[in-house]
Amino acid sequence: MKRNIMTDLKEWKNRDDRKPLLLTGVRQCGKTHIIRKFGEAEFEDVAYFNFEEDETLGSAFDHDYKIARILDDLGNIGRGKSIVPGKTLLILDEIQACPRALTSLKYFCENQRDLHVIAAGSLPGVAIGKEIVSFPVGKVNRMRMYPMSFDEFVSADGGENLITGLKKMEADREIPALYSVPLIRYLKLYYLIGGMPEAVKKWVETHQMEKVIEIQDEILQDYADDFGKHAPVSEIPKIRMIWDSIPSQLAKDNHKFVFSHIKSGCRARDLEDAMRWLVDAGLIYQLHLTEKPEIPLSDMADYTSYKVYMADTGLLCRRSKVHYRTILEGDEQFVHYKGALTENYVLSQLKSLNISAWYWTSNSKAEIDFLTDEGETICPIEVKSADNTKAKSLKLFCERYQPRKAFKTSLKNIGMNQENDTQIWSIPLYNLFNIRRYLV
Repeated sequence: MKRNIMTDLKEWKNRDDRKPLLLTGVRQCGKTHIIRKFGEAEFEDVAYFNFEEDETLGSAFDHDYKIARILDDLGNIGRGKSIVPGKTLLILDEIQACPRALTSLKYFCENQRDLHVIAAGSLPGVAIGKEIVSFPVGKVNRMRMYPMSFDEFVSADGGENLITGLKKMEADREIPALYSVPLIRYLKLYYLIGGMPEAVKKWVETHQMEKVIEIQDEILQDYADDFGKHAPVSEIPKIRMIWDSIPSQLAKDNHKFVFSHIKSGCRARDLEDAMRWLVDAGLIYQLHLTEKPEIPLSDMADYTSYKVYMADTGLLCRRSKVHYRTILEGDEQFVHYKGALTENYVLSQLKSLNISAWYWTSNSKAEIDFLTDEGETICPIEVKSADNTKAKSLKLFCERYQPRKAFKTSLKNIGMNQENDTQIWSIPLYNLFNIRRYLV
């Protein structure tokens, strides 16, 4: 299955100012598979080491940080073959299991720049929280990997021509039914299956939702097991409470995360560390509030007020116990939560595009689902789960702040209306992977 990040990895390989690469992302999103595939395609040799599979590997970093000795130990002892700069890709996988290996990236950067090094891990931030470790600040390039995006999912399931066609299509052209009908079907499937590669692979192989559900249950159980393996003992009950509450939190009207809804009397400061663990592990996303839409939004945000979403829509559907026929065939009673699921989808796609986002509210009178300053100005993004695109909040925001561009994403086709100084674009949910072409 093709992954878009392969292009970024190739660009990293050829950079003149290349540093060791730290690749992070939620467990089971495909990091190990993609970097091994990248190594096999781009290098004569791949030296792969996994610190969770072989705990003895960490001893190579215990004595000192002399890179020549470390490479000799890993090469000649660890695998019986030398590691050669320019020919070998060195992969240090699950690096959070060996904090000293994480620190060593600084010395690879300073003393062995001609060697291509990729360190991968799901929980490096968690490891740093548990042990005193010197993080190689300024000495690594960083990439974040996410579950498969919608366009990757469609391509994996035989719809690559649909994705290629949308990319080639003129930005303002109405999307023909030849594209929109199958893509809407794919969108519903993606809500259910999500982007975890093992679940997608099972769907592609069998096209049986029951088989996908089995995989999703296994993944969710693995995540729950991680709480006990990697989290501080004192935080495990709190992590479980937060994790278990997310579907019900999303079911609320404004989706804002309220700690007292987890347990009566709970306060934010009681659960901050547990929340941070889940964020660092990549299992959840926090969407922070900004009431002042000014550039940069990151400095205007209220980091004490936020919504929480899951990293994968398929796992959210499974945890919410939404029957797959409800989404595929529709149900009049499935309206409110469908909006939350659609928001979760949109945020996951923005994340996969590395587009930062916040949300905006005005004294509870109006609310914009997402704001981004990735374009030339601040752009509001209003989300609708169907083809009803009436958006009073978006209208109010545009009248008040007059952004150059605004977006409504729904099942409605491509279109653009000019209202005063604002271009208001309608972007179909299934075409969201193309949103960057509209932001410029």
